[in-house]
Amino acid sequence: MYKAFVRPILFLFPPETVHGIVTVSLRLLFKIPFIASLLRIFYKVSGNRPVIIFGLEFPNRIGLAAGFDKNASSFEDLTVFGFGFIEIGTVTPKPQPGNAKPRSFRLPLDKALINRMGFNNYGVEEAVKRLKSRKTNLIIGGNIGKNTLTPNSVAVDDYEFCFEKLYDYVDYFVVNVSCPNISDLRELQDQDMLEGILRRLVDLRASKSFKRPILLKVSPDLNFQQVDETLEIVKSTGIDGIVATNTTISRENLITSSEKVQKIGKGGLSGLPIRDRSTEMIRYIREKAGKDLPIIGVGGIMSVQDAQEKIDAGADLIQIYTGFIYEGSGFVRKLIRGLGSIVV
Repeated sequence: MYKAFVRPILFLFPPETVHGIVTVSLRLLFKIPFIASLLRIFYKVSGNRPVIIFGLEFPNRIGLAAGFDKNASSFEDLTVFGFGFIEIGTVTPKPQPGNAKPRSFRLPLDKALINRMGFNNYGVEEAVKRLKSRKTNLIIGGNIGKNTLTPNSVAVDDYEFCFEKLYDYVDYFVVNVSCPNISDLRELQDQDMLEGILRRLVDLRASKSFKRPILLKVSPDLNFQQVDETLEIVKSTGIDGIVATNTTISRENLITSSEKVQKIGKGGLSGLPIRDRSTEMIRYIREKAGKDLPIIGVGGIMSVQDAQEKIDAGADLIQIYTGFIYEGSGFVRKLIRGLGSIVV
């Protein structure tokens, strides 16, 4: 029904417009008594086994990737669809508008998106306000970044600020230094700068009375030597896991015409075209890091088979975003059921 009737109507409008319509509509819909409860029953999958990863018990392996709920404004509503965890953000210390519109584009022939949002968000203080009133016990991750105008030389201060502010209100952290939509951000993947950021966060965590897991989100555009260097930093700093992968700047092997792609311009590509590269990265990281490093696999999951390939490659958990948009709200339930019948 979604792909036959709802999606064609939604796809008549720009992606960012649709996102706003959907989130507001859900908020209004759930003000009607019993609607949320009925939907929870409809989307619930019985008999699913929880999994314990980096000390947290996830009700299932399927999460919503960062970018959908940038401001921690929709996670309560999104829980009804059956997600095992939701990642908010990317959150920055100060509010910022992001890049100029239009900045989000669909490539339907490729089941893909290109975005150059630019960490548009209301700032970490606003996210904290909303998380303070959190009712759900679902696992919530906090994806943190730096403000666009913050020089890389002091970027560590932005990460520390967000980390400190969110510490009591999220269940794990993801350090985002690999988004292609912030000028010079990916320079923070340089060994010295990345190690400096992660060590500062680990040291700050050591001063707390309880431990929050810290994960690093990596780019699919790294070569394997760079991955090796990154894994050395992960090991030396003692962080808890990897999210593989972010969006890509590559435009290889697209069905969409090169003219249309060139007209869209810069931005991170997500969806089906990134599936194989993301899986390749997961497999390489698992082989190099061994069995004990937790990995969240994300990138191009459009079917149960895609999700299973991520897990077979070494992912402990998976996240969806573009697949949720193309496949609809029932996609989460479909993945949980499908994986439940395969994963041992």
